[in-house]
Amino acid sequence: MNHFESYLLQWYDQNKRKLPWRENPTSYHVWLSEIMLQQTRVETVKSYYERFLKKLPDIHSLAKASEEVYTKLWEGLGYYSRVQNLHKGAVQIMEDFGGTMPSTYQDLLKIAGIGPYTAAAIASIAFGQKIPAIDGNLLRIFARLTAYKESIKTERAKKEASAFFFPKMMSNRPGDFNQALMDLGSNICTPKTKPNCNACPLRPYCMSQQTGTQLDYPITPPKKERTIEKRFLLRIHDQEHMLIRKRPNKGILAGLYEFPNFSYTSEEEAQNQALSFIKSLDFVPIQVSKLPLHRHIFTHKEWMIEGLDIFIETPPSTPQKKEEYIWANMVDITNFYTIPSAFSPYLKI
Repeated sequence: MNHFESYLLQWYDQNKRKLPWRENPTSYHVWLSEIMLQQTRVETVKSYYERFLKKLPDIHSLAKASEEVYTKLWEGLGYYSRVQNLHKGAVQIMEDFGGTMPSTYQDLLKIAGIGPYTAAAIASIAFGQKIPAIDGNLLRIFARLTAYKESIKTERAKKEASAFFFPKMMSNRPGDFNQALMDLGSNICTPKTKPNCNACPLRPYCMSQQTGTQLDYPITPPKKERTIEKRFLLRIHDQEHMLIRKRPNKGILAGLYEFPNFSYTSEEEAQNQALSFIKSLDFVPIQVSKLPLHRHIFTHKEWMIEGLDIFIETPPSTPQKKEEYIWANMVDITNFYTIPSAFSPYLKI
């Protein structure tokens, strides 16, 4: 074992985070946790991970689960394509690999939704394969250790980071090596704020620390500004029901449920569209009030949502379903229909 790895693993053994997916790091547990952790904070993931695992404890149960079940378990985590790909991947493992997670990096890459980082994490943590799991934490550490002069948002940077860390994985603990770097990036070599270099086990190897330029790295291209879209929402309900519909199976928030809503550019357009929609339904509003403004941020887009709360005495008994819309019981909305966080603030007003 070289000194770099020795210092890193000694620090990890003394300081590693206690996380539920590390207690029994099977390939399924690692896979599920890594997908959940994409663009989501560790503290948020913990409760979702345990709830998901209790309901769908293995690949077989996930492959058999209905869309309503696995999306409901994901409700609130966002980026729902992640769980849709998890399900696709589970089905694929059942069909192509006999229900057993493949153990090699190359075979893992064949699974839906598993990219280079996730494949490396599973291969190293669950199967002991020596391969660096290059994520944002490892790229940041690499950039500071080497004073990397180029953007880390390139395939070249990922390859160079992998080439830097790979020869340092000398022991039979490649999974711990990767997780140690993940923890180091989360707790010591942090982004945006000044890193805690005095507590870093890799300080002797860090070029940026030696020159006092830690905050100059990593180099990243400027972020693109999010586009802003105005949306008008209609919360139509009686005491026990709400009008919802299922979104298309492709595109943003695919396959999830929503209140009637539409994009608009002017107040007049919003009012006209709302009035037209209300007239198309077979009921008379009893009470109408304005909904509070809600702002929802996606990765590259921002929704500014406003609208109307429309109370009706009782929904039409027939038909229960009008076009793609459903008069859903509020208990069923809580237990069955998945309402994404873009719209969930309007569940209870």
